[in-house]
Order: sequence, then structure tokens, then C-alpha cells
Amino acid sequence: MTEPSNSLDEVVHQRTRLGILTITHEAKRVEFGFLQETLELTAGNLSRHLQVLEAAGLVSIEKGYESRRAKTWITITRQGIKALQIEVGALKQIVARVEKPSRASVAPRKRALRLATDP
Repeated sequence: MTEPSNSLDEVVHQRTRLGILTITHEAKRVEFGFLQETLELTAGNLSRHLQVLEAAGLVSIEKGYESRRAKTWITITRQGIKALQIEVGALKQIVARVEKPSRASVAPRKRALRLATDP
């Protein structure tokens, strides 16, 4: 059996990038300011995480204007959806292992305690 934590992708698994992918997956297309506010990030920090995701092909970034205001929209790519699904699957396997009752908790062994003063 492969250890599920070995399947975690360092690009996807980082907390902020996982949040970006999750939000863009749910919303399909999201505005930069919304991500910045929701994830409580500075513009520079969010930009850096988006650069990493875009370089990996997991999001696409579109710049344009809305009512004469510059806007940036982020969309998750098919590759990004697949990477997110793999990450969530690995996390589910990890959670299942943690929540599964261990053999030790099912039938605890009785052990005799030895004190330092016992012969």
C-alpha cells in the first residue's frame, strides 16, 4: 500500500494555493480582489502564489477592464481541477487512516506496572 502523504503535491498542498484552487473550482472564475480578501493576503503575496499556480498550468489569469477599472480574473484549468481532485483524494485517504480505529484501541492489553521500588 502506498503511503497517501507521498501523493501530496507541494504546489497544490500549500495552504494558500489549496485555497485558491478550491475557491476557483467552486466559483469557476474569480476576481483577484475577492481572492485577496477571502484568503486575507496582501496583493503581492497573492500574486506570487498565482504565479506559481499559473507556471504549473493549474490556473489561467486574465487581465481586463470592467467599468474602466483594471481587473484580474483567475480561472482553474482542467489540469488544475485534476490536481485538486488528486490532492483531495490523498487527503481523504489520510483522514480515513486517522479515523480508523487502531488495533490497540479495540482490545487494549493489560500491562503490569513496575515501580522503581519493585524487585
